[in-house]
Amino acid sequence: MTIKRYSSRTHRLDSSFLLKHLKGARSYKRIAGYFTSSLFEVANELLIEIPDVKIVCNVDIHPEDLKIAQLRASKMIGRWNEENLETEALLNRNRYRRLDEFLERHGQVIRVAPDSVCGFLHGKAGVIECADGRKLGFMGSMNETSSGWQRHYEILWEDDSPEGVRWIEEEFNYLWNAARELPDAILREIKRRSNRHEIILEEINNDEDIAPAALIESPMYKQGFSLQPWQQSFVSECVRHYNNHNVVRLLLADEVGLGKTLSLATAALTLCLLSEKESRRAKPIVIFCPATLCEQWQVELIDKLGMPCARWDTLNKRWLNPDNQIISPSGSEHVSKCPLRIGIISTGLMSKSSKEKEFLLGMDFELVILDEAHKARSYKGNGKEAGNPNKLLQFMLDISSRSKHVLLGTATPIQTEPEDLWDLMKILHQGEGNFVLGNDFSKWHRPSEVLSILSGEQRVKEPRFAWELLKSPLPKVNSTNENHARKLFRSIRDDLDIINRNKWDIKQSFWDLSEDSREYLEEELDRSIAGSGFFQRENPFVRHIILRKRKILEEAGLLTAIAVHIHPERALSTDKHKFNALFEDKALRTDEDFRQAYVEARNFGKALSKSGKGSGFMKNLMEQRICSSIQSGLNTAKRLLEGRTIQEEDDDYNIELTVESAEEIAVLTRMIQRLENIKEDPKLEAIIHYLEEEKWLEHGVIIFSQYYDTARWVADSLAARYPNSPVGLYAGAGRSLLYQNSESVHVERESLKKMVANHQLSIMVATDAACEGLNLQTLGTLINIDLPWNPTRLEQRIGRIKRFGQARPKVDMLNLVNEQTVDEKVYQRLSERMQDRFNLFGSLPDTIKDEWIDDIELLGEKMDEYIDAQKKANGFDLRYNNSIEPSTSDWRDCSDVLSRRDLSELMSKSWGT
Repeated sequence: MTIKRYSSRTHRLDSSFLLKHLKGARSYKRIAGYFTSSLFEVANELLIEIPDVKIVCNVDIHPEDLKIAQLRASKMIGRWNEENLETEALLNRNRYRRLDEFLERHGQVIRVAPDSVCGFLHGKAGVIECADGRKLGFMGSMNETSSGWQRHYEILWEDDSPEGVRWIEEEFNYLWNAARELPDAILREIKRRSNRHEIILEEINNDEDIAPAALIESPMYKQGFSLQPWQQSFVSECVRHYNNHNVVRLLLADEVGLGKTLSLATAALTLCLLSEKESRRAKPIVIFCPATLCEQWQVELIDKLGMPCARWDTLNKRWLNPDNQIISPSGSEHVSKCPLRIGIISTGLMSKSSKEKEFLLGMDFELVILDEAHKARSYKGNGKEAGNPNKLLQFMLDISSRSKHVLLGTATPIQTEPEDLWDLMKILHQGEGNFVLGNDFSKWHRPSEVLSILSGEQRVKEPRFAWELLKSPLPKVNSTNENHARKLFRSIRDDLDIINRNKWDIKQSFWDLSEDSREYLEEELDRSIAGSGFFQRENPFVRHIILRKRKILEEAGLLTAIAVHIHPERALSTDKHKFNALFEDKALRTDEDFRQAYVEARNFGKALSKSGKGSGFMKNLMEQRICSSIQSGLNTAKRLLEGRTIQEEDDDYNIELTVESAEEIAVLTRMIQRLENIKEDPKLEAIIHYLEEEKWLEHGVIIFSQYYDTARWVADSLAARYPNSPVGLYAGAGRSLLYQNSESVHVERESLKKMVANHQLSIMVATDAACEGLNLQTLGTLINIDLPWNPTRLEQRIGRIKRFGQARPKVDMLNLVNEQTVDEKVYQRLSERMQDRFNLFGSLPDTIKDEWIDDIELLGEKMDEYIDAQKKANGFDLRYNNSIEPSTSDWRDCSDVLSRRDLSELMSKSWGT
């Protein structure tokens, strides 16, 4: 029993100790430091033959994250990918192959210990049971790498005494029992990297493989996250339509919060690559969305998919990159000269006459995407415009005829009038999509003739009438997943000897079909699946619309149901006396100064009306600002009185507001005087109450506002109150801040996201402009400091924390509105119609119109109409539910990778090249 000491200065530690004792060894137990791909770099050939190997490693993951298997895997992959993946995988492919071979033979013999157990696992030791049965303990500074054993200066002690061996084994066993097995995702990533090699686009034979090859090493996947199954299935559906028709015309109608933006963006990348592979011609791709979503789209594409795209600055007439830098000359004509392959443009421009619209209608596009597509619709009512398309719908009808592919996105495919759906289908039907609804005589063009069939109120029983519905457009065989319907479609095409498989407009009569086909059709008319008849399941609408519902995904185990407790709620309060002091029912108590200031804010809207500027969004501007925060109201009013112009884009408006009349100046002056009398905004008092008295700080909090002024004020205030705690302000490009110790610095949004993910930041304030790309599942509470008049925005906000990886089975959401304001009335109507705690917004309209706000009773009526219509409109559910699963191949296993540099070059092609 001796102790031997080794130094790399005098010994080759690998050959003089490790390799010598591992030959023929019976077991090897090792505390190895960090988990890396180089664990077996030195002794792989010897280790793989040892019957009993156990290695425990450190991994820099917060204990809370280790509780959730999927999050644990994502975090480990994210840590792993902080190095340059392309270089690392190329240089170390053989290392991955050895590691994969070892794990295939030995199974789960590597475990990772959480920080809560060991912090940084700096002590390194092991026990080798040699071929002759002797046990050797050893301790040293070297990691389990070639550098550790061969190149660095290291020291090692060998101890074969029973007490020394026993001591090391006790330490090992403690760590081993506290550690977790390597996640399956890590094992798969090891295998993927062992086979990884870069390819060019032309080497991809299966179109289904294009998206995973392009995205497997995108920022999202490198951070350990991935597209959800229903998002992958949408891309698969796009590829199927591309192969069937050579064009893609689809409406994605997923419920709010299911990642519609990411689904559409991935489809855009896929179609871009398919066209590049086919023609090598870079035609433009354009995304139209409301002004308030343009920056969100841009952030999502670059942060998640690594796709650079340009955003059109409506007010200054120029293109901006994701860093908010100007990348084009100014002028309306430059809208047709986007410097990047993908351009994002506000639908507000298309909803009115504009020079940009004229330039765009002179172009041809590879792909047009319209988000919030339900805003493109026909006028309702009995006026002279009734039945005619609004300006956005007319623009989309025109531009879709100039686009090869068209994708529409909406969370409300069926409004209170189901006929609204035909407006969107007509967009898909234009130009190369003229097969969508069939020939001009097809009944599918006329809702009055088929709506009752789609809803199930009428069941088609007569075969000849059924043939009239079926023959134009005649479905492709693989347009359905239902085997009986496939058999029918195949039989019909064989009967009619349709050589051109793209043929969809059939002139033959019912009696031109074979007896077998007529019999198959009759059988299908008699068949009912889950209460739905044949034409509920098989029609142009279900072939071109994809919708997934949150509840169905939760029932399928694809989403975790997370409850939301909605505050303010007296029953949930721990201090009823303080609650009563702050709130009157669900609204904050205010003083006389605020109430009079609010009156003046409304008077300002009336004053604008007298000047001819008080229509639509503009008349409510000051009212919404003062309802957001006293600071926002003050800042806006003072800017106007200084003679400055307030510029703002809303979904349907692009406004430039300056103060001109004496009445406007007088109203603002009185409002400022009232606001300056208020010592403390009750909203800040409520925030602090919930953070401290209700203990929300313990869970972490995200605080949302529509306005940067409000968000900045809240962040400044909380940073001053909690100087020793970091506070983040997550805002548009160039305006994000990190506070601590009475100082603040500008930071990138990505840095704030990482700090939240690593549990280093528990107070985050954010604007809606940055909402989409933000995953904050490590935070457990949310405060809406102002109320957007739009349930979709609220759903997007709660979706930042109500997502996989959330450790709490329920999260808390506080909505702050001031008493005796329109916000209080709107919120009252919303809260009355919210559903259960798991699905708050599922049946609410995603947009509340200005005229509804003006008449609160009308608002309630319109919401009820919408909810009732949603309950009745269920004829599409079967098809939707079949589209939640992706293709059989898992994208995370993709080892043939498209170069990120090549992808970047492709996305950087301008519209003029």
